[in-house]
Amino acid sequence: MSEPVTASAPRTTRADALRFYGLWIAGATLLLVLPLVFSSGGSLTTFSLIGISIIFALSYNILLGQTGLLSFGHAVYYGIGGFLAIHGMNAIAGHEWPIPLPFVPLIGGLAGLIFSIILGWVSTERAGTVFAMISLGVGELVASSALILRSFFGGEAGVTANRTDLPAFFGLTFGPQIQIYYLIAAWVLISTIAMYALTRTPLGRVCNAVRDNPERVQFIGYNPHVVRYLAFCFAGFFAGIAGALAAINFEIANSAYLGLVQSGVVLFATFIGGVAYFFGPILGAIFVTYLQLGLTDLTAVWQLYFGIIFIGMVMFAPGGLAGLIMMHRPLARGGTLHMLLPAYLIAAVPTLALAGGVILVIETVSRYIVHADASTMVNLFGIPFDTSQPVTWVIALVLTVGGFFVARMTWRGIAAAWDRAATAARDKGHLA
Repeated sequence: MSEPVTASAPRTTRADALRFYGLWIAGATLLLVLPLVFSSGGSLTTFSLIGISIIFALSYNILLGQTGLLSFGHAVYYGIGGFLAIHGMNAIAGHEWPIPLPFVPLIGGLAGLIFSIILGWVSTERAGTVFAMISLGVGELVASSALILRSFFGGEAGVTANRTDLPAFFGLTFGPQIQIYYLIAAWVLISTIAMYALTRTPLGRVCNAVRDNPERVQFIGYNPHVVRYLAFCFAGFFAGIAGALAAINFEIANSAYLGLVQSGVVLFATFIGGVAYFFGPILGAIFVTYLQLGLTDLTAVWQLYFGIIFIGMVMFAPGGLAGLIMMHRPLARGGTLHMLLPAYLIAAVPTLALAGGVILVIETVSRYIVHADASTMVNLFGIPFDTSQPVTWVIALVLTVGGFFVARMTWRGIAAAWDRAATAARDKGHLA
């Protein structure tokens, strides 16, 4: 009779601890150094928006990635946090309360928490499609109320405030954008550490269990409804902090904070980044924010590109950007990652041609049909194309169709290279 096999938990070595804390120190250092390297006003604004998006995406991942709850109305708690922060700023300035601006995000966080406590119990009674539809209904209800309850939401114009009217904090008035950046960066670091710590608690582990198998969780004595409700409340709290930071940054809160578009953007950012890893929403927030800011200046149909990227990630990389990165980790540990480089370089050329062809087709159709009164010239990668000329249509179709077929053949080469690299890494014991 064979002896039973006892599985032991992996030990945390000193090297692992140093690596863990080193990552956090490196992240904090990066937040401090970024304004010194990129000091322009546009860069500071972009970094501030990325920081807000990171907190918002991580809060959403408490629902989607950690607990398995797909929400279409997470912007409700983001927007409520923003509106309460604006009203709080006006009240502090009007009554001359000694509350400096760095503590105002707590007002938004508490507002998001209170509303999630009120709305969460009914919303989280069921998971799956039922929760998604309830969240969508709640989101639309609150968004429509923003145009009705004008005394609180300010109607279409929204509610404004002046952040410099609040008491100074160690001599900081928070008028310059760089001071707002460091305020947002501090809250990004605090919120990220807090949400990561939450994932390591027993509640975070039970949330993962409820996501994977709620019946077994109920069988061992936990109530999945209560677990989902607690996760929902934590997500609402951090979403409120993100909304408050957005209100502080723009000094205004309006109905756009509560709308379905805002919920859709955070869903895109979280899923594209990767819900299976904690750093996935961070990558997604950076990618989507840069893409959103960049595409709005380049094309009028930027939302179409968002949809194409999202569909492509769902079909070909459901693990998101973080999943694509982490799938290379065993090969890097096994020292076989270099075996993929030739296949990647070969496939890059037709894949880029395919992407360029798709972009040229979209811009040509957009300029020729949707925006017929605009200029017919399209500048793609520094090359001008006249959408009114037949040669442009021919080039677009050749790049798209030809790039697709050639790229498919090179993708087979990537698959073969993966098999060789994975086999070599497995032989070294670095691939399960």
